[in-house]
Amino acid sequence: MTVNHRVLAGKLVVMAAAMFGFGFLMVPLYDVFCQVTGIGSRTGTPTADAVTEAPVSDRVITVEFVATRNQQAPWDFRPAVSSMEVVPGKLYDTFYFAKNLTDRQLTGQAVPSVAPGQANKYFKKTECFCFESQDFAPEEGRDMGLTFLVDPDLPEHIDRVTLSYTFFINQQVAAN
Repeated sequence: MTVNHRVLAGKLVVMAAAMFGFGFLMVPLYDVFCQVTGIGSRTGTPTADAVTEAPVSDRVITVEFVATRNQQAPWDFRPAVSSMEVVPGKLYDTFYFAKNLTDRQLTGQAVPSVAPGQANKYFKKTECFCFESQDFAPEEGRDMGLTFLVDPDLPEHIDRVTLSYTFFINQQVAAN
């Protein structure tokens, strides 16, 4: 069996170009996926100007707060409270605490998740530490704020929403 090296090289170049194109398109495809399904951190993040308080006084929802980190991540990361009773349509403030447990500067990013998934589009964060990367000096700890509301249009059968953040290291800078 003879191998035509030009044909093989051409196929490999086409395959490499296709893989590069697919990788390049992953971010826009992820954005579309998040918009369609309501899953991921790209939804539920309006600006403070876009949210108007319209409390529904006869309904109360329990919002649970969860914090996770990679097992090897050198962070202390936890919510200030484990849960809150909230009235849909009303703004609430809380915070998460994070501390860099190393002697190096670290940059981290929190990625939110809302459960059940159907509630994601009804959980509106107006201010959140998750919107931007967080820089921490060696052994620095601080409270990171969160302002949110639960949309009054949240389906009636949902009475509990869990907001979970996973805190990842974006960058480690060696100590000088």
